[in-house]
Amino acid sequence: MSRFHFLLPLAAALVMTGARAEPITLAGVKYEDTAEVRGSKLQLNGAGIRYKTIIKVYTAGLYLTRKASTPEEIAAAPGPKRIQVVMLRDIDSAELGKLFTRAVEDNTSKADFSRLAPSLVRMGQIFSDQKKLNAGDAFTVDWVPGTGTVISVKGVPQGEPFKEPEFYNALLAIWLGKAPADWKLKEALLGKAA
Repeated sequence: MSRFHFLLPLAAALVMTGARAEPITLAGVKYEDTAEVRGSKLQLNGAGIRYKTIIKVYTAGLYLTRKASTPEEIAAAPGPKRIQVVMLRDIDSAELGKLFTRAVEDNTSKADFSRLAPSLVRMGQIFSDQKKLNAGDAFTVDWVPGTGTVISVKGVPQGEPFKEPEFYNALLAIWLGKAPADWKLKEALLGKAA
């Protein structure tokens, strides 16, 4: 062995820390390995495609302050969070809002759903006001501590933030709940599959 063999682990560590994760590209949509939410740097936890039967509907990426592999870890994680959705086909946005509301209902108790009803109605109106989301259009749902849930469509924040943290977790349940929109997408967002 060379007298420099003790330097190999150090050199390997330096190379690994300098390496940057590559973006993930799904159906032509690129998800960068990091995103910034209100000055906080988040990392891509996972990304995947939402299928309806065999049709690709949208891609989604989940960004967190640190990696998490269960819905419980994600719900309890401190700091900002982001779910980013990019449409792969044209869709009536009012219909999308209704589907999201139904998915929240499928993943929350009746009492929680009743408490969240006013916020869900307001969220439905945000999507209804868009009329249509075309292939390539994107929206984000951000949790910003001290501010609330901020929904942005095509890069534009929509109205006042939703203050209650339960609302953000209820929206995450659309993709990560016990009855997710798409099981393969859930696994992908949890970083378990591509």
